[in-house]
Amino acid sequence: MTPDAIIAAAGPISGTLHVYVAFDWGEELALDEAQRRAPAEVRALPRRRRTPSSIAYRPPPLRIVLPNVPLDLPELGSVQAAAEATVFDFAAASLAMHVPFALDAAAVTRLAGWLADSAPLIRASRAAAEPLHRQLLPAIHGPHWDPALYEEYLIFQLAPSCPFEPAFLLDGGARWLASLAHLEAGELSDEEVREAVGSHLSYSPADLFVPDWAAAVLLDSDCDETLQTIEFANLQLLEYRHIDDRLDKALAAASRVTEIAKQPRLPFWRSFHRPLRTLGELRVEANGLFERTGNALKLLGEQYLARVYRLAATRFHLRAWERSIQRKLDVAEGVYQVVSDQAAMYRTEFLEIVVILLIAVEIALSIWKH
Repeated sequence: MTPDAIIAAAGPISGTLHVYVAFDWGEELALDEAQRRAPAEVRALPRRRRTPSSIAYRPPPLRIVLPNVPLDLPELGSVQAAAEATVFDFAAASLAMHVPFALDAAAVTRLAGWLADSAPLIRASRAAAEPLHRQLLPAIHGPHWDPALYEEYLIFQLAPSCPFEPAFLLDGGARWLASLAHLEAGELSDEEVREAVGSHLSYSPADLFVPDWAAAVLLDSDCDETLQTIEFANLQLLEYRHIDDRLDKALAAASRVTEIAKQPRLPFWRSFHRPLRTLGELRVEANGLFERTGNALKLLGEQYLARVYRLAATRFHLRAWERSIQRKLDVAEGVYQVVSDQAAMYRTEFLEIVVILLIAVEIALSIWKH
Protein backbone atom coordinates (compact mmCIF):
# COMPACT_ATOMS: atom_id res chain seq x y z
CA MET A 1 0.00 0.00 0.00
CA THR A 2 1.09 3.57 -0.64
CA PRO A 3 1.64 5.89 2.33
CA ASP A 4 -1.53 7.81 1.45
CA ALA A 5 -3.49 4.56 1.39
CA ILE A 6 -2.04 3.53 4.75
CA ILE A 7 -3.12 6.83 6.28
CA ALA A 8 -6.58 6.63 4.71
CA ALA A 9 -7.07 3.04 5.94
CA ALA A 10 -5.98 3.78 9.50
CA GLY A 11 -8.59 3.73 12.22
CA PRO A 12 -9.59 6.65 14.41
CA ILE A 13 -6.70 8.79 15.60
CA SER A 14 -7.09 9.86 19.21
CA GLY A 15 -5.62 13.02 20.60
CA THR A 16 -6.26 16.46 22.03
CA LEU A 17 -6.52 19.79 20.29
CA HIS A 18 -4.88 22.47 22.44
CA VAL A 19 -5.84 26.07 21.66
CA TYR A 20 -3.74 28.84 23.21
CA VAL A 21 -4.73 32.50 22.93
CA ALA A 22 -2.54 35.16 24.56
CA PHE A 23 -3.77 38.61 25.62
CA ASP A 24 -2.02 41.66 27.05
CA TRP A 25 -3.98 43.21 29.92
CA GLY A 26 -1.68 45.97 31.12
CA GLU A 27 1.77 46.93 32.30
CA GLU A 28 2.05 44.87 35.48
CA LEU A 29 0.02 42.46 37.60
CA ALA A 30 0.27 42.17 41.37
CA LEU A 31 0.23 38.39 41.73
CA ASP A 32 -0.54 38.45 45.47
CA GLU A 33 -3.52 40.72 44.93
CA ALA A 34 -4.68 38.62 41.96
CA GLN A 35 -4.52 35.48 44.08
CA ARG A 36 -6.78 37.10 46.65
CA ARG A 37 -9.32 38.10 44.02
CA ALA A 38 -9.52 34.83 42.04
CA PRO A 39 -9.38 31.13 42.97
CA ALA A 40 -5.86 30.80 41.61
CA GLU A 41 -2.98 28.46 42.29
CA VAL A 42 0.70 28.99 41.68
CA ARG A 43 1.59 27.30 38.41
CA ALA A 44 4.76 25.29 38.67
CA LEU A 45 6.45 23.90 35.60
CA PRO A 46 5.83 20.12 35.43
CA ARG A 47 9.04 18.17 35.31
CA ARG A 48 10.25 14.75 34.36
CA ARG A 49 13.02 12.98 36.19
CA ARG A 50 15.55 14.45 33.75
CA THR A 51 14.42 18.04 34.41
CA PRO A 52 16.69 19.92 36.88
CA SER A 53 15.00 21.58 39.84
CA SER A 54 16.45 24.93 38.69
CA ILE A 55 14.06 24.93 35.71
CA ALA A 56 11.09 27.00 36.89
CA TYR A 57 9.13 30.19 36.32
CA ARG A 58 10.52 33.30 38.04
CA PRO A 59 8.21 34.48 39.49
CA PRO A 60 5.73 31.65 38.96
CA PRO A 61 2.50 32.69 37.24
CA LEU A 62 -1.00 31.93 38.48
CA ARG A 63 -3.28 29.28 37.02
CA ILE A 64 -7.04 29.81 37.16
CA VAL A 65 -9.44 27.07 36.09
CA LEU A 66 -12.30 28.53 34.03
CA PRO A 67 -15.75 27.16 33.17
CA ASN A 68 -15.89 24.96 30.10
CA VAL A 69 -16.06 26.90 26.83
CA PRO A 70 -18.71 25.86 24.27
CA LEU A 71 -17.29 25.43 20.78
CA ASP A 72 -18.82 24.38 17.47
CA LEU A 73 -16.18 22.53 15.48
CA PRO A 74 -16.57 20.67 12.20
CA GLU A 75 -16.20 16.90 12.49
CA LEU A 76 -16.68 17.21 16.27
CA GLY A 77 -19.91 19.21 16.51
CA SER A 78 -20.77 21.07 19.71
CA VAL A 79 -18.17 20.40 22.39
CA GLN A 80 -17.38 21.71 25.86
CA ALA A 81 -13.69 22.59 25.92
CA ALA A 82 -11.89 22.45 29.26
CA ALA A 83 -10.38 25.90 29.86
CA GLU A 84 -7.80 27.53 32.09
CA ALA A 85 -5.91 30.81 32.20
CA THR A 86 -2.29 31.48 33.11
CA VAL A 87 -1.49 35.06 34.17
CA PHE A 88 2.01 36.48 34.57
CA ASP A 89 3.43 39.35 36.58
CA PHE A 90 3.87 41.42 33.39
CA ALA A 91 0.05 41.40 32.98
CA ALA A 92 -0.03 38.95 30.11
CA ALA A 93 -2.62 36.18 30.12
CA SER A 94 -2.73 32.96 28.16
CA LEU A 95 -6.08 31.24 27.85
CA ALA A 96 -5.91 27.52 27.04
CA MET A 97 -8.75 25.37 25.71
CA HIS A 98 -8.43 21.58 25.38
CA VAL A 99 -10.64 19.47 23.11
CA PRO A 100 -10.23 15.66 22.94
CA PHE A 101 -10.89 14.05 19.56
CA ALA A 102 -10.99 10.62 17.92
CA LEU A 103 -11.20 11.04 14.14
CA ASP A 104 -9.85 9.42 11.04
CA ALA A 105 -6.94 11.12 9.29
CA ALA A 106 -9.08 12.82 6.64
CA ALA A 107 -11.41 14.28 9.27
CA VAL A 108 -8.46 15.65 11.26
CA THR A 109 -7.21 17.32 8.07
CA ARG A 110 -10.60 18.90 7.44
CA LEU A 111 -10.70 20.13 11.04
CA ALA A 112 -7.24 21.67 10.61
CA GLY A 113 -8.35 23.46 7.45
CA TRP A 114 -11.37 24.95 9.21
CA LEU A 115 -9.20 26.13 12.11
CA ALA A 116 -7.15 28.29 9.73
CA ASP A 117 -9.83 30.94 10.30
CA SER A 118 -9.25 31.61 13.98
CA ALA A 119 -12.00 34.23 14.41
CA PRO A 120 -14.52 31.86 16.12
CA LEU A 121 -11.84 30.63 18.54
CA ILE A 122 -10.74 34.19 19.34
CA ARG A 123 -14.31 35.26 20.07
CA ALA A 124 -14.87 32.25 22.32
CA SER A 125 -11.58 32.75 24.18
CA ARG A 126 -12.19 36.47 24.67
CA ALA A 127 -15.68 35.79 26.04
CA ALA A 128 -14.23 33.19 28.42
CA ALA A 129 -11.47 35.56 29.60
CA GLU A 130 -13.59 38.68 30.13
CA PRO A 131 -15.06 37.68 33.54
CA LEU A 132 -11.58 36.88 34.84
CA HIS A 133 -10.24 40.16 33.48
CA ARG A 134 -12.93 42.12 35.34
CA GLN A 135 -12.16 40.16 38.49
CA LEU A 136 -8.42 40.90 38.31
CA LEU A 137 -8.70 44.49 37.10
CA PRO A 138 -7.91 46.08 40.51
CA ALA A 139 -4.65 44.08 40.58
CA ILE A 140 -3.50 45.33 37.15
CA HIS A 141 -1.25 48.39 36.97
CA GLY A 142 -1.78 50.45 33.82
CA PRO A 143 -4.67 48.32 32.54
CA HIS A 144 -5.35 48.19 28.82
CA TRP A 145 -6.84 45.46 26.68
CA ASP A 146 -6.71 46.05 22.96
CA PRO A 147 -9.24 43.67 21.32
CA ALA A 148 -7.11 43.63 18.17
CA LEU A 149 -4.00 42.48 20.02
CA TYR A 150 -3.86 38.73 20.57
CA GLU A 151 -1.80 35.75 19.52
CA GLU A 152 -3.21 32.27 19.01
CA TYR A 153 -1.50 28.92 18.56
CA LEU A 154 -2.88 25.42 18.02
CA ILE A 155 -1.30 22.09 18.92
CA PHE A 156 -2.54 18.72 17.68
CA GLN A 157 -1.35 16.34 20.37
CA LEU A 158 -1.60 12.77 19.12
CA ALA A 159 -1.98 10.04 21.72
CA PRO A 160 0.62 7.24 22.03
CA SER A 161 -1.99 4.94 20.50
CA CYS A 162 -1.58 6.82 17.20
CA PRO A 163 -1.27 4.17 14.47
CA PHE A 164 1.68 6.00 12.89
CA GLU A 165 5.26 5.90 14.10
CA PRO A 166 7.24 9.18 14.07
CA ALA A 167 9.59 7.78 11.44
CA PHE A 168 6.63 7.04 9.13
CA LEU A 169 5.08 10.49 9.71
CA LEU A 170 8.31 12.21 8.69
CA ASP A 171 8.57 10.10 5.55
CA GLY A 172 5.47 8.62 3.95
CA GLY A 173 3.08 10.56 6.18
CA ALA A 174 4.82 13.90 5.73
CA ARG A 175 2.07 15.30 3.50
CA TRP A 176 -0.61 14.60 6.13
CA LEU A 177 1.64 15.93 8.90
CA ALA A 178 2.29 19.14 6.94
CA SER A 179 -1.43 19.70 6.38
CA LEU A 180 -1.98 19.77 10.15
CA ALA A 181 0.98 22.04 10.88
CA HIS A 182 -0.03 24.40 8.05
CA LEU A 183 -3.76 24.25 8.88
CA GLU A 184 -4.33 23.43 5.24
CA ALA A 185 -6.99 20.99 4.03
CA GLY A 186 -5.94 21.32 0.38
CA GLU A 187 -2.98 19.86 -1.46
CA LEU A 188 0.50 21.14 -0.60
CA SER A 189 3.48 21.19 -2.93
CA ASP A 190 6.46 18.95 -2.25
CA GLU A 191 8.51 22.03 -1.39
CA GLU A 192 5.94 23.22 1.14
CA VAL A 193 5.75 19.75 2.70
CA ARG A 194 9.53 19.64 3.11
CA GLU A 195 9.51 23.10 4.66
CA ALA A 196 6.71 22.20 7.08
CA VAL A 197 8.29 19.01 8.44
CA GLY A 198 11.92 20.06 8.00
CA SER A 199 12.07 21.49 11.54
CA HIS A 200 11.24 18.74 13.99
CA LEU A 201 12.43 17.35 17.28
CA SER A 202 12.35 13.97 19.03
CA TYR A 203 13.56 12.95 22.48
CA SER A 204 12.93 9.26 21.88
CA PRO A 205 11.93 7.14 18.86
CA ALA A 206 8.33 7.23 20.12
CA ASP A 207 7.75 11.01 20.30
CA LEU A 208 7.80 13.85 17.78
CA PHE A 209 7.37 17.63 17.77
CA VAL A 210 6.74 19.44 14.47
CA PRO A 211 6.01 23.18 14.85
CA ASP A 212 4.95 25.70 12.25
CA TRP A 213 3.90 29.35 12.43
CA ALA A 214 0.21 28.75 13.19
CA ALA A 215 0.10 25.21 14.59
CA ALA A 216 2.17 22.25 15.70
CA VAL A 217 1.86 18.48 15.84
CA LEU A 218 3.03 16.77 19.02
CA LEU A 219 3.17 13.00 19.33
CA ASP A 220 3.74 12.44 23.04
CA SER A 221 1.92 11.55 26.24
CA ASP A 222 3.69 12.96 29.31
CA CYS A 223 4.31 16.38 27.80
CA ASP A 224 2.86 19.09 30.06
CA GLU A 225 6.20 20.87 30.34
CA THR A 226 6.56 20.81 26.54
CA LEU A 227 3.09 22.32 26.10
CA GLN A 228 3.84 25.03 28.66
CA THR A 229 7.10 25.91 26.94
CA ILE A 230 5.31 26.37 23.60
CA GLU A 231 2.54 28.34 25.30
CA PHE A 232 5.11 30.67 26.86
CA ALA A 233 6.84 31.26 23.51
CA ASN A 234 3.46 32.22 22.01
CA LEU A 235 2.85 34.66 24.86
CA GLN A 236 6.33 36.10 24.41
CA LEU A 237 5.53 36.74 20.74
CA LEU A 238 2.46 38.72 21.78
CA GLU A 239 4.51 40.88 24.16
CA TYR A 240 7.08 41.59 21.45
CA ARG A 241 4.35 42.57 19.00
CA HIS A 242 2.81 44.85 21.63
CA ILE A 243 6.01 46.75 22.41
CA ASP A 244 6.89 46.92 18.70
CA ASP A 245 3.52 48.55 17.93
CA ARG A 246 4.02 51.06 20.73
CA LEU A 247 7.51 51.89 19.49
CA ASP A 248 6.15 52.52 15.98
CA LYS A 249 3.60 55.00 17.32
CA ALA A 250 6.08 56.70 19.63
CA LEU A 251 8.70 57.07 16.89
CA ALA A 252 6.11 58.47 14.48
CA ALA A 253 5.19 61.10 17.05
CA ALA A 254 8.85 61.74 17.90
CA SER A 255 9.77 62.30 14.26
CA ARG A 256 7.33 65.20 14.14
CA VAL A 257 8.94 66.69 17.24
CA THR A 258 12.43 66.46 15.70
CA GLU A 259 11.22 68.39 12.67
CA ILE A 260 10.06 71.14 15.01
CA ALA A 261 13.32 70.93 16.93
CA LYS A 262 15.33 71.51 13.75
CA GLN A 263 13.67 74.87 13.17
CA PRO A 264 15.85 77.80 14.23
CA ARG A 265 12.97 79.59 15.88
CA LEU A 266 12.37 79.39 19.59
CA PRO A 267 8.56 79.08 20.00
CA PHE A 268 8.06 75.37 20.62
CA TRP A 269 10.82 74.69 23.09
CA ARG A 270 8.41 74.15 25.97
CA SER A 271 6.60 71.31 24.12
CA PHE A 272 9.57 68.91 24.33
CA HIS A 273 8.92 67.80 27.90
CA ARG A 274 6.10 65.40 27.04
CA PRO A 275 7.81 63.56 24.11
CA LEU A 276 11.03 63.36 26.11
CA ARG A 277 9.19 61.76 29.01
CA THR A 278 7.24 59.41 26.70
CA LEU A 279 10.37 58.20 24.91
CA GLY A 280 12.20 57.73 28.18
CA GLU A 281 9.35 55.73 29.71
CA LEU A 282 9.05 53.58 26.60
CA ARG A 283 12.76 52.76 26.62
CA VAL A 284 12.53 51.69 30.25
CA GLU A 285 9.36 49.67 29.61
CA ALA A 286 10.79 47.89 26.55
CA ASN A 287 14.02 46.98 28.34
CA GLY A 288 12.03 45.84 31.35
CA LEU A 289 9.84 43.69 29.12
CA PHE A 290 12.89 42.01 27.63
CA GLU A 291 14.19 41.30 31.11
CA ARG A 292 10.92 39.97 32.53
CA THR A 293 9.94 37.78 29.58
CA GLY A 294 13.50 36.55 29.14
CA ASN A 295 13.93 35.68 32.81
CA ALA A 296 10.43 34.32 33.43
CA LEU A 297 11.43 30.88 32.17
CA LYS A 298 15.08 29.86 32.20
CA LEU A 299 15.75 26.57 30.42
CA LEU A 300 19.48 26.27 31.02
CA GLY A 301 20.36 22.72 31.94
CA GLU A 302 17.31 21.15 30.25
CA GLN A 303 18.51 20.49 26.75
CA TYR A 304 15.25 19.07 25.39
CA LEU A 305 13.01 21.90 26.63
CA ALA A 306 15.61 24.43 25.52
CA ARG A 307 15.52 22.91 22.04
CA VAL A 308 11.72 22.92 22.06
CA TYR A 309 11.78 26.62 22.93
CA ARG A 310 14.41 27.44 20.31
CA LEU A 311 12.46 25.58 17.64
CA ALA A 312 9.23 27.38 18.55
CA ALA A 313 11.07 30.71 18.76
CA THR A 314 12.49 30.12 15.29
CA ARG A 315 9.02 29.43 13.86
CA PHE A 316 7.66 32.53 15.62
CA HIS A 317 10.65 34.63 14.44
CA LEU A 318 11.19 35.84 18.00
CA ARG A 319 14.82 36.77 17.34
CA ALA A 320 13.75 38.90 14.36
CA TRP A 321 11.21 40.65 16.59
CA GLU A 322 13.92 41.23 19.20
CA ARG A 323 16.26 42.74 16.61
CA SER A 324 13.48 44.95 15.25
CA ILE A 325 12.63 46.21 18.73
CA GLN A 326 16.27 46.79 19.56
CA ARG A 327 16.79 48.79 16.36
CA LYS A 328 13.76 50.93 17.19
CA LEU A 329 15.03 51.40 20.74
CA ASP A 330 18.34 52.60 19.29
CA VAL A 331 16.44 55.01 17.04
CA ALA A 332 14.40 56.16 20.05
CA GLU A 333 17.67 56.69 21.92
CA GLY A 334 18.92 58.87 19.06
CA VAL A 335 15.67 60.82 18.85
CA TYR A 336 15.66 61.26 22.62
CA GLN A 337 19.21 62.62 22.48
CA VAL A 338 18.49 64.98 19.56
CA VAL A 339 15.36 66.41 21.18
CA SER A 340 17.09 66.65 24.56
CA ASP A 341 20.07 68.47 23.05
CA GLN A 342 17.81 70.84 21.14
CA ALA A 343 15.77 71.54 24.26
CA ALA A 344 18.97 72.24 26.24
CA MET A 345 20.24 74.50 23.47
CA TYR A 346 16.95 76.42 23.37
CA ARG A 347 17.00 76.83 27.13
CA THR A 348 20.56 78.11 26.96
CA GLU A 349 19.68 80.51 24.18
CA PHE A 350 16.65 81.69 26.11
CA LEU A 351 18.72 82.31 29.23
CA GLU A 352 21.34 84.15 27.18
CA ILE A 353 18.65 86.39 25.73
CA VAL A 354 17.27 87.01 29.22
CA VAL A 355 20.74 87.91 30.49
CA ILE A 356 21.30 90.26 27.54
CA LEU A 357 17.93 91.89 28.12
CA LEU A 358 18.67 92.33 31.83
CA ILE A 359 22.04 93.91 31.03
CA ALA A 360 20.40 96.18 28.47
CA VAL A 361 17.75 97.18 30.99
CA GLU A 362 20.41 97.83 33.62
CA ILE A 363 22.41 100.01 31.19
CA ALA A 364 19.27 101.85 30.15
CA LEU A 365 18.33 102.50 33.77
CA SER A 366 21.86 103.67 34.53
CA ILE A 367 21.77 106.11 31.61
CA TRP A 368 18.28 107.29 32.53
CA LYS A 369 19.35 108.04 36.13
CA HIS A 370 22.19 110.19 34.92
